Amino acid sequence: MTTVEKISIALPPEMVNVVRSAVAAGEYASSSEVIRDALRDWTYKRSLRQRGVAELRQLWQEAQNDKTSGISADDVLDRLERKYQAIAEAAGAAK
Repeated sequence: MTTVEKISIALPPEMVNVVRSAVAAGEYASSSEVIRDALRDWTYKRSLRQRGVAELRQLWQEAQNDKTSGISADDVLDRLERKYQAIAEAAGAAK
């Protein structure tokens, strides 16, 4: 059996109403279940953010270490301008 530790939290009235409404509607058996579910979601999202940050750090480090010449800003802007011009023209033709 899982050990459970009881803690006390303070919530603003709006959040308390949301928790109580979920229990009253039968979505959850107790306020504790609502909070546990919310914490599971938060933990999952936090994990995704942490992995995303780690991936960005790795990509940044790879970019820092890459000694090949890059694409000039003018070339990138020209390519973007052509892309979005084509999208605008396609949207205009669709009307």
